[in-house]
Amino acid sequence: MRSRYSAYVLQLEDYLLATWHPSTRPDALNLTTAPQPKWLGLQVKAHTGTGHTATVEFVARCRIGGRAQRLHEVSRFVREDGRWYYVDGIVDA
Repeated sequence: MRSRYSAYVLQLEDYLLATWHPSTRPDALNLTTAPQPKWLGLQVKAHTGTGHTATVEFVARCRIGGRAQRLHEVSRFVREDGRWYYVDGIVDA
């Protein structure tokens, strides 16, 4: 989770797509589209894991166009061939 947050901060689209499960991965993320978020921090609130599945609850804070925003999500991950992949997440609005 922390590596994916760092990849968003650094706009590493290739890394994000490579760590996204093929069943739910978009074709592109368009991270350079305006307005650009200025990421301010990540707080991992909880995580659980059993075998080849895991969930991570987090809050990521950013500023877009001068307005502070927060993303609260519970993300699902799956491990295949020894690698963890992001599957999807439920966003708390």
